[in-house]
Amino acid sequence: MDRLFKLSENGTNVKTEVMAGITTFVTMAYIIFVNPSILAQAGMDKGAVFVATILAATIATFIMGFVANVPFAQAPGMGLNAFFTFTVVLGLGYTWQQALAMVFICGIINIIITVTKIRKMIIHAIPASLQYAISGGIGLFIAYIGIKEAHFLQFTGEAANKVVSLGEGGIFSDIIPAIVNFRDPVSQLALIGLIITVVLMVLRVRSAILLGIVLTTIIGIFFNVTRVPGLSSISFAVPSLEPTLFKLDFGGLFANGQKMFIALTTIFAFSLTDTFDTIGTFLGTGRKSGIFDEKDEKSVDNGNGFSSKLERALFADATATSIGALLGTSNTTTYVESAAGISLGGRTGLTSVVVGILFLLSLFIAPFAGMVPAAATAPALIVVGILMADGLSKIDWSDIETSIPAFLTVALMPFTYSIANGIAAGLIFYPAIKLITGKRKEIHPIIYIFAVLFILRFVLLPN
Repeated sequence: MDRLFKLSENGTNVKTEVMAGITTFVTMAYIIFVNPSILAQAGMDKGAVFVATILAATIATFIMGFVANVPFAQAPGMGLNAFFTFTVVLGLGYTWQQALAMVFICGIINIIITVTKIRKMIIHAIPASLQYAISGGIGLFIAYIGIKEAHFLQFTGEAANKVVSLGEGGIFSDIIPAIVNFRDPVSQLALIGLIITVVLMVLRVRSAILLGIVLTTIIGIFFNVTRVPGLSSISFAVPSLEPTLFKLDFGGLFANGQKMFIALTTIFAFSLTDTFDTIGTFLGTGRKSGIFDEKDEKSVDNGNGFSSKLERALFADATATSIGALLGTSNTTTYVESAAGISLGGRTGLTSVVVGILFLLSLFIAPFAGMVPAAATAPALIVVGILMADGLSKIDWSDIETSIPAFLTVALMPFTYSIANGIAAGLIFYPAIKLITGKRKEIHPIIYIFAVLFILRFVLLPN
């Protein structure tokens, strides 16, 4: 074990690595419940997604442990799963099978840019302010989804704005949101769950989000929100993966030539978000702990292969996305929650292997996963959104040239219910402002390409 993971060389031991792995797992295990809940809204089989989530996390984390030998865990990413469901499927009208094809292509692109210097170009092309804005905007979008699923909002439409009548309701050209009166059992339970989760977070409980989901689910039994199956119907058999396994639809994705621009810009948005999320997690966490040294960081700029741990870790992350798509889940990426295990002394891939084993064992809790109501996962979405907003503090809001594209990136994600629209706004307004102010030398050529692609998408295919 020492020779395989170089424990002594990294100043650690088996006990420390195992405890670090357990800690990382309990801080991110909430994805087992949340991911199926989100992707099911895209029409995917919830049981199959449950299995795909676990297998993707297990395989990807094993790759991270054995290939890169670093203590980072992987699983289907929050934000990326929301992008998959609410932007690509429900917003743009693609089937979930076509969306999986996009995710697979995104993974292939990430592998290519990882082993070439294209990655260096993209990282240096996008200004730091937009990188932080993309992360913060996704957080706000996730929180908004959580608030809606918690039934904290009600929407009122005036008769003059009704476009189509549907019974007592209809489709309106304009609606007014308002806070609910909390008489609905779902909103009451979600509020209790949010309070529980926030209290646990404030008390620095490692597994706060997971515990919040479990406790809220149990309390939901008394609100008649959590549906408990009869003992005779409970089966610990692992759900079938067949409904989502290898169900990628490449033919359908590119069958319509008119939607080619949308497909390309959507794949780009997937890849861009995944890339910066990963780089931020690796460098932010790895720099503090010493897992990645100065040589590793320079490899992002100058590397052309797998000469360092960071290069190998980036490769492990890139392959994870395509593997997850084949199984039937949205982008699989490195989790910032890995910092929990690292803070306890995790320094090698053994930590990751422990996390992978625990994910694999989670396959046998399928009956309990099916009991978790949306009211229990909604508080988790809100809290994850809060955590993702951390990067917004690093944006220089006093600089109007920086704040305009950053604000539009953040605001348009929840306002238009589309992560891609937020990214597009930022990458269009940033070069436009630089050109107007005579600072075109600050614009990387690749930014022009991105801006033109997004403009063409809005002009040629506005809907």
